[in-house]
Amino acid sequence: MTQSTPYVPPKVWKWDAESGGRFANINRPVAGPTHDKELPVGDHPLQLYSLGTPNGVKVTILLEELLALGVEAAEYDAWLINIGEGDQFGSGFVEINPNSKIPGLLDCGTSPPTRVFESAAILMYLAEKFEAFVPASGAERAECLSWIFWQMGSAPYLGGGFGHFYAYAPEKQEYPIDRYAMEVKRQLDVLDRNLSSRPFLCGDEYNIADMATYPWYGQLVLNGLYDSKEFLEVDSYTNVVRWAQEIHDRPAVKRGRRVNRPGGRGIAERHDASDLDAPEAGK
Repeated sequence: MTQSTPYVPPKVWKWDAESGGRFANINRPVAGPTHDKELPVGDHPLQLYSLGTPNGVKVTILLEELLALGVEAAEYDAWLINIGEGDQFGSGFVEINPNSKIPGLLDCGTSPPTRVFESAAILMYLAEKFEAFVPASGAERAECLSWIFWQMGSAPYLGGGFGHFYAYAPEKQEYPIDRYAMEVKRQLDVLDRNLSSRPFLCGDEYNIADMATYPWYGQLVLNGLYDSKEFLEVDSYTNVVRWAQEIHDRPAVKRGRRVNRPGGRGIAERHDASDLDAPEAGK
């Protein structure tokens, strides 16, 4: 299917603030803060500024897994960054992440405090800091890093590509939906083939590669991100479904999924384990 009036790109692109669809109010072609706003700081060395999106959930899952192992130093404060309201463009957040994307981490246990941005960088920083969920060396470490970088390079096709054109664009167009659906299904096939011979992405051990990938592709096959389960036939990727369900049912993963998710059984902020225990008691 072709457009009735073919689009001809201009010689110089100009920003049309009204053309961004659902997220037009927060998308812009420049960086930097839009307003002054200091970030709150809690009592723990680790300060997380985030939202319970797939990228944000990666980090809270790891932190809750570390706490489940008994790593007391992994206690953290999680503060809500509402990207729909533009919190990511506040001056305090931009100081932590100049790219204005969640999540952002500030480790106040170092002098001076260490900022870490990009979800995979945060996973690697925390896993190495606490020597858990990441192989220390050799082929095992190379495999783990390979899958993490695979996920970081692949997820934009799922979220920014398929998700945008299938669910959020002002109008649905066949070409971009077909293009990104094809790529998402190819990625699911990559995962399915890999998981046909091993329980987790890197082999027998669950690690940060699984934590990075599950919030995107695990949630896609279990819950159908963008209401796309039938469209993408995700149930056909049986090895991915098996892997995703096993991770989904882990107690620490259940806890991590609820952080920075106001409404329902989620919590907007997390400052102590009891913040998550209280809602659990009433279910």
